[in-house]
Amino acid sequence: MAITQSSILPQQFKQDLQQDYGQQLAGLTSIPLDTSQYAPSVAAQDPLQTQAASLAGSGVGAYQPYLTQAATYGTQAGTTMGGVSPYISAAGALTGTGAGTGAGSISSYMSPYQSQVIDATLSEFDRQAAMRQQGISDQAVAMGGYGGGREGVMQSEYQTQSDRNRALLQGQMLQQGFGIGQQARQQDLMNQLTLGGAQAGLAQGQLGLGQYQQGLSKLVPALAGSDISTLTGIGGIQQQQSQAVLDAQAQANQMAAMEPYQRMGIYGSGVAQLGQMPGQVQTTVAPDPTALQTALGTMSVLGGIMNPYAGSNYGSQLAQQKVLD
Repeated sequence: MAITQSSILPQQFKQDLQQDYGQQLAGLTSIPLDTSQYAPSVAAQDPLQTQAASLAGSGVGAYQPYLTQAATYGTQAGTTMGGVSPYISAAGALTGTGAGTGAGSISSYMSPYQSQVIDATLSEFDRQAAMRQQGISDQAVAMGGYGGGREGVMQSEYQTQSDRNRALLQGQMLQQGFGIGQQARQQDLMNQLTLGGAQAGLAQGQLGLGQYQQGLSKLVPALAGSDISTLTGIGGIQQQQSQAVLDAQAQANQMAAMEPYQRMGIYGSGVAQLGQMPGQVQTTVAPDPTALQTALGTMSVLGGIMNPYAGSNYGSQLAQQKVLD
């Protein structure tokens, strides 16, 4: 009896596409991806950031020399101000009447040659007075009245006036010497006060220099901090730009690496959709076997029992009977 066998097989172009897809997929996936081409990376510090870090490191303690100098000026100002006291004390000793003959008295400021000057002046005065008195006697002799009462009156009046003039001259010289001594004493007092003020001014100037140095100790870090902030900000922008370039490059590399897989995915989707299309029906009619074929078939069956895989075409028969997508 003849055997009729029917099977639905995919069209040949489907089989070709499936075979081609499988070969390409195997070849593509057999090559490992170089993930280092799109691995995450961090942009290096910008040179401005490096400069900012270096400036910050070198600026640590940069204020210390100014503080040290400020402390030095402060110490000097204290020492200088301590020197004001002797001038104030000396000036204080020059207040009052200035009586007496000790240090700080008016007499101590009078010229040491004053008595000599006075003595010399009075001696000269006496000499001149004696000459004028002799002139009166000479006039009396010439007039024949020497030794008379008139001469005696003239001599007495002259001597009285001369003594008065001599006392006045001596008083003026003494008063002049006292005035000079008093002025010198007052000037010394003012000098002491002036020197004390100058000493205090010097101390104030030294203190001002110390305060200036202290101000610099605050200004230097502030200016350095401003520079560091500017360099860090601009360097950060530059680093962000470099990071964006690295990220974009990594993304581009990843897209390039994954492009064959995306293309293969589209290819596979298309092949799968083609598999849903109905295949072609193939019918095979087999005639009745002859006695010889029957005997051979029996031997084949026995051989299959003895060796199930010998001469087997079982796999190919299943492939023909399977309906491919």
